[in-house]
Amino acid sequence: MSDKGRTILITGALGQIGSELTIALRDRYGNENVIATDLREDEEGRLSSSGTFSKLDVLSTEEIDTIVKKFRVNAIYHLAAMLSAVAEKAPEKAWHVNMNGLFNVLEVARENDCSVFFPSSIGVFGPSTPMDGTPQVTIQRPESMYGITKLAGELLCNYYHDKYGVDTRGVRFPGIISNVARPGGGTTDYAVEIFYDALEKGRYTCFLRSDTYLDMMYMPDAMKAAIEIMEADGEHLRFRNAYNIASMSFTPEELAAEIRKHIPGFAIDYEVDPVRQKIADSWPNYMDDSAAREDWGWKPDYDIAAMTEDMLSVLRKRIDGDAD
Repeated sequence: MSDKGRTILITGALGQIGSELTIALRDRYGNENVIATDLREDEEGRLSSSGTFSKLDVLSTEEIDTIVKKFRVNAIYHLAAMLSAVAEKAPEKAWHVNMNGLFNVLEVARENDCSVFFPSSIGVFGPSTPMDGTPQVTIQRPESMYGITKLAGELLCNYYHDKYGVDTRGVRFPGIISNVARPGGGTTDYAVEIFYDALEKGRYTCFLRSDTYLDMMYMPDAMKAAIEIMEADGEHLRFRNAYNIASMSFTPEELAAEIRKHIPGFAIDYEVDPVRQKIADSWPNYMDDSAAREDWGWKPDYDIAAMTEDMLSVLRKRIDGDAD
């Protein structure tokens, strides 16, 4: 997607990734060239204030097609989905939203010659997958509805590329840590919640065990990956719809220790949520992202120390500002 004259449609733009990726893409391609959409209204005006925002139900092929044609869209970032913990409480709805929404986007993309970015996840792996250095190509037997829909989504994107020539691309995101959007029902949400509670209460109660390793990524790196893979030379993409990407892996206890370097009195307690713990235990400790590094030059900018310092700095300023 090297042509900066392209027009981009983002679904699920008010979500954790979408709310920040929309701004990053507008900065890069121009406010007028990035159309933000979501099932909800943009009540705070964060996205509608800088460019076009429209309500969109991805379960309606007609609505997607109308917006694509109206704005002459030729690239779609399809972010609308139900996340892991929420999906586990409503599996039938999660399948309907995650799979039929993607199918509709791919159909519209096929008919209108659009490229598609589909965010997959570490959720596509399961307990039978190698946990340490999870290979790019390995056994995938997810045990959560979220993981099942993400794996099926990878395969569906491959199908549309191989059968119809749709330029589909994607990455397997680890847990995403954002200093803007509040958590939205994911298994890795503790790694965002902990910073707010550290600053506001000096104490956090974690829903995962203290020794639970999970791959994590700071939002600036997640946005960087989403943009770079869409701008990469398609001829070099061996695994175009499912690249492992990684930047850091840690446990709740290790993150708490890093926070204590900045807030010495910070304390962490544990009240394990069996549902989210089971999901976390089935996911990799850390993924091997060498294929992404080799094929399109992937390289993260943040490790746990840099991320923690920046998170606390940004959130402290925001909290102090809200208190004024």
